[in-house]
Amino acid sequence: MSITEEIQELKKEKNAVILAHYYVNPEIQEIADYIGDSYYLSKVAVDLKEQTIVFCGVSFMGESAKILNPDKTVLMPDMTADCAMAHMADAKTIQEMREKYEDLAVVCYINSTAELKRHSDVCVTSANAVKIVKALPNENIFFIPDRNLAHFVAEQVPTKNFVYNEGYCPVHEQIQVKEILKEKEFHPQAEILTHPECPQAVREISDYIGSTSGIIAYAGKSECMEFIICTENGVRFELEKQNPQKKFYFTKTEPVCQDMKKITLEKLRNVLKNGENEIQVTEELREESVRPLGRMLELAR
Repeated sequence: MSITEEIQELKKEKNAVILAHYYVNPEIQEIADYIGDSYYLSKVAVDLKEQTIVFCGVSFMGESAKILNPDKTVLMPDMTADCAMAHMADAKTIQEMREKYEDLAVVCYINSTAELKRHSDVCVTSANAVKIVKALPNENIFFIPDRNLAHFVAEQVPTKNFVYNEGYCPVHEQIQVKEILKEKEFHPQAEILTHPECPQAVREISDYIGSTSGIIAYAGKSECMEFIICTENGVRFELEKQNPQKKFYFTKTEPVCQDMKKITLEKLRNVLKNGENEIQVTEELREESVRPLGRMLELAR
């Protein structure tokens, strides 16, 4: 029996479902029941009938799934798969901002720990951040942890006053304009599609800026046949699967999230077999962090 067949058997036996982010390895995406970006997966997690969720992604994703599904078992193939940006804010600064600004909404990117979520008013993803910030009654917005996404949202919602945090995604932060322009020299007809976690200089030369799912949707609808993709390279699998006739290029220094790539078929099989690496969240933390997640799902409808 192959490892993929073994996983399928274990999945049935354990009444389990596999969720995978677009940034994990192709063989993981192939075997997953649901593949998507953070927003899609957070919505899917709420309505699953299976008792066990195996989350092929980084720790904040598994945490969010557990917070939204307290009665289900949430397993992570690799407990060390983490997101550096998810830790790039702190409760002390949030409290200082609440004291400094009246009418402040703390808007927390879903790419953050449950501890940060509990101190926030609403969560957002890159797919729904603009919509949710527009819907908030507050004039002042403290956006955590990602400064790049915050600046992107601020450009779309000029009526709000944004206070910026200094967090960033190390993978998107390292995408270089000079390497994008070099690809553009090789492929002058290509459109540049960019994730809003990228720095402003990258966004400024882009033809489209959007979430991972937004980039995939745009590439499918565009009449263009070539694209330079400015986000983590795991998205290549879905782009090529949906658009076999189109060409997708990445910068010479390919954007790779090493944490996402820690997820392997062997680790996936092992957690299904042994039930290890279960996400645990205290009831107090769950109650406090579920509120901003619930508000996100409500406002994003």
